[in-house]
Amino acid sequence: MSVLSWVILFTVGSGALSALTAGLFLMLPEHRRQRVLPHLVSFATGALLGAALLGLIPHAIESVGIENTHGIGLALLGGILVFFVLEKLVLWRHCHHDEWDVHPHDAHTHGPTHQQRDAASASLILIGDGFHNTLDGVLIAAAFLTDVHLGIVSAIAVFAHEIPQEVGDLAILLQGGMSRARALMLNLLTSLTSVIGGIVGVLALGSVLEYLPYALAIAASSFLYVAVADLIPGLHRKVDIASAIQQFALISIGVALIYFTHSAAH
Repeated sequence: MSVLSWVILFTVGSGALSALTAGLFLMLPEHRRQRVLPHLVSFATGALLGAALLGLIPHAIESVGIENTHGIGLALLGGILVFFVLEKLVLWRHCHHDEWDVHPHDAHTHGPTHQQRDAASASLILIGDGFHNTLDGVLIAAAFLTDVHLGIVSAIAVFAHEIPQEVGDLAILLQGGMSRARALMLNLLTSLTSVIGGIVGVLALGSVLEYLPYALAIAASSFLYVAVADLIPGLHRKVDIASAIQQFALISIGVALIYFTHSAAH
């Protein structure tokens, strides 16, 4: 099977399954969702860290040789800075209330209504996710162009971290006034933009194979940034011993899944 076929198969599978799983998860009673979601986040954290540190970065270093690891380090650093800026510019929806709620007593004359804010959040979530998922497709393509097994591991990591994110996104779409069917359909379509990113990635990166190790490093920086900047801070909201043990165990399971999947494939 060609690299393009692998990329299409796994971007379609990862995008569709994450969106549909999130849709099924949203149908659970609220109290069950609140109990299960933190566990999914812990598992996703481990999968992202494992894919970056056990798969992508070692392959990138191996490809360029130990004498050129400085360039891989620069690509990692540059990628983290880029994703920091992207989160500020594109994913600002997570804190959009901060600006609008500075003067709550003036909201009735100067600020948008709660319904307008919710509708704006729903629109922004679709735009932001479409961009984010397209980029995920490019990163998966870079992994598959390097090694099929590495591509599979990367697709698993993307799938793992997309589920908790998709659950939150669906909640925002529903809060924005969309029907359940419309929210599920639009969320699925934005998830499948990863296919576009994957195809573009294969066509673009395939012609400049010497830059693939640096693309892998940027992919790793994406995984590391999401895990360390977005997911882990949320886990620290619970500080009791039982939660800490559960989180550590689930993170370890996520890492172990990536390790054994990668090892078995080789």
